[in-house]
Amino acid sequence: MDKKNALRAGAVAAGTTLMMLLMSSPASAALHRDDGDDPGSGLSVLETLGLYVLAPLVLFAVIAGLTMVLDKSKDRAPKAKKA
Repeated sequence: MDKKNALRAGAVAAGTTLMMLLMSSPASAALHRDDGDDPGSGLSVLETLGLYVLAPLVLFAVIAGLTMVLDKSKDRAPKAKKA
């Protein structure tokens, strides 16, 4: 009985995926422009890496650094006792 349910679930998932692919239309933003559409120039590779990779990493480092520097709480880790 388990095989039958698994086969049925696989068929439903495959059918759903196939129908979604068939019913979706490809993006045609480059083919048909809207009124008032004024796209700018594209980003270079360095600009893209800076914007989507470097900037979030720098922002994370700044926030983490400020959090560590401005943390006023005591050390929460218990000190090991010497035996």
